Amino acid sequence: MLGWALWDPGTQPYASVITTFVFSVYIVSDSFGSNDLTSTSLSWTMALAGLLIALLAPVAGQWADRRGRRISLLKWLSWALAVMAGALFFVQAKASFLVLGLILLGVGTVISDVASSIYNGLLDDVAEPSKVGRISGLGWGLGYVGGILALLVIYIGWIKPTIGWFGVSSANGMDIRVSMLFCGAWILLLTLPTFIILRDPPSAPRAAGEAPGSLWASYVELGHSIARLWRDHRPIMVFLIASALFRDGLNGVFQFGGPIAKQTFGFSSSEVLIFGIAANLVAGVATIAFGLLDDRIGPRRVIILSLVVLIIAGVAVFVLHGGGPMVFWIVGMAMCAFVGPAQSASRSYLARVCPAGMEGEVFGLYATTGKAVSFLAPLMFGIFITTGHLLSGGDNNQYWGILGIVVVLLAGLLAMIPVGEAVRPDGE
Repeated sequence: MLGWALWDPGTQPYASVITTFVFSVYIVSDSFGSNDLTSTSLSWTMALAGLLIALLAPVAGQWADRRGRRISLLKWLSWALAVMAGALFFVQAKASFLVLGLILLGVGTVISDVASSIYNGLLDDVAEPSKVGRISGLGWGLGYVGGILALLVIYIGWIKPTIGWFGVSSANGMDIRVSMLFCGAWILLLTLPTFIILRDPPSAPRAAGEAPGSLWASYVELGHSIARLWRDHRPIMVFLIASALFRDGLNGVFQFGGPIAKQTFGFSSSEVLIFGIAANLVAGVATIAFGLLDDRIGPRRVIILSLVVLIIAGVAVFVLHGGGPMVFWIVGMAMCAFVGPAQSASRSYLARVCPAGMEGEVFGLYATTGKAVSFLAPLMFGIFITTGHLLSGGDNNQYWGILGIVVVLLAGLLAMIPVGEAVRPDGE
């Protein structure tokens, strides 16, 4: 259990520092172009990354399951993620580096999400059925702790001081770029305990004449998996469809929260980072607390409650966008308190209903369905910004994008309401 839970804080800087509160804010800054241009470019990049994840995640899950190599695959993906994080150092604060920055960010996001699908599939192996909720919440909670620590180090070491550690200044984005090297080193070193503790089981002998399987065969098997689940475990497929919508909305909240804070509510880069530290603290405590509630009232109710609060808070961001930083502090903290619990409860729900022996396959589909519409939140974010630009003019319409995310969350809520409570198919 401990080895499993440590992976989340080890890789958390990619989510907290890179895609949310530091690099994503850096890449939409004035150095790279106009506000609406950089924001919409970021949204299209994340949409394309989502399509690639939808193609790769199920194949990775099947490959790992068939060969008993889930830990090994997770290890190499984690270390590839460390390399991609460090490579962001080369993105200078110039418009000519916008494309490079977006490509590296997109590729890293693909690696991160494919790795997460493998990681999520291990939950059923490390948690007893009666403790799935709290173990899932512990993993998410420790992840937020990792995010807090990484953000604190970056803030103290490079963002806040005029001249940071090792003589680093903010010229040409050097403070942000060095922070990316730090993230790469963090991911590499702090995931080591996971791979020291967790090991793949001994390989089972392959039957005579059995081939390892081609890429095409993996996609054929994916089709068979979907058909088999629809035939034999239809409630799981219904949940996967519903979760595809609301999880994309949850991801959108984090992906675009930092840019909205900076461009709409006037946060400086250091203020965004402080907000990120507070956000991770609130989200971590809330996720651990809701993990205990998950085991008492069930993950379905936790998900529905979280989505309702997030929709209300998202509308408040749009309506009160002219209220200044304090508005975003209040509403943003409310949103952070419910994103983590919804994500954790979603993973908990699937672990509870997953048939024994199908964990990798089902969680591969979980990643696939979650990313099958992953273009939706970024696309809606970009469409609503463009709509705001047409209706309002000017070049600061990022706050319209939150309405696009609210639409996705609302669709997820409506799809989740008919989903039944989590009951394991074998009756355990």
